[in-house]
Amino acid sequence: MSYSDILVIAMGLTAIMVLGVSILMLKVIKFYVKESVDPTPFLSPEEKAQRTLAEEQALALKKAQPSLLSKLMGLRPISEEKDLVMEHEFDGIAELNNPTPAWFMVLFYGTIIFAVIYLFNYEVLGWGQNQEQEYNTELEQAVLAKEAFLAKPGNAKNAVNENNIEQSKDPAVINEGASLFKNRCTPCHGEHAQGIVGPNLTDEYWLHGGTVKDIFKTIKYGVPEKGMIAWEKSLSAQQIADLTNYILSLQGSHPAGAKAPQGEKQK
Repeated sequence: MSYSDILVIAMGLTAIMVLGVSILMLKVIKFYVKESVDPTPFLSPEEKAQRTLAEEQALALKKAQPSLLSKLMGLRPISEEKDLVMEHEFDGIAELNNPTPAWFMVLFYGTIIFAVIYLFNYEVLGWGQNQEQEYNTELEQAVLAKEAFLAKPGNAKNAVNENNIEQSKDPAVINEGASLFKNRCTPCHGEHAQGIVGPNLTDEYWLHGGTVKDIFKTIKYGVPEKGMIAWEKSLSAQQIADLTNYILSLQGSHPAGAKAPQGEKQK
């Protein structure tokens, strides 16, 4: 602990002590002023006894009044049970006519009021939205938020999708796609896309379409029934676009050991 920390602590303790002394002095001054204006008279033994008796009676009356908790819970003292006994009894057992607690009545009438307001708000006046309307509103807001996000300069590359993608022959794009293909696609399609478990990607035949948009969509959403995962969960939109352009660049490469054509010929 540094010297400055010790100094700050000492000053804080001193301030607290000064504040305590100031409060004590204020009480002393207040008591002095009060006694100067209206001095307390000295009481005789008889007067003291009368005051003590009056204080005890006031205390007893205060204790007799039910507390706030007793009022809320609808509790009645044992001394009043005789006034709550109902007329009928069975086997020597009597029933007390206890009133319903105030908290229960507040909840009961509160639910009725809430139900009426809810009914008019959602079903009669149509001011509020039901669950389906809220869901549709949130979807619209999500679309707008996504468009605003993609409109930012730093996120423009993520705006590409299966509807607006265009084929690119830029060597930088092809190289990025080649790197992605080597790390992600070779186990199923082979090192040269000749096809292993997955189909041959270098011929003119396609199972799910061979246009740039079809290939992008196939990579993005996958083909779960045939074991191809949806790469949108692990690749960005730009990476999928690079991969798509690389695959298109392999058309007609005729690698050795290419798998037999599958699907329909792309015209």
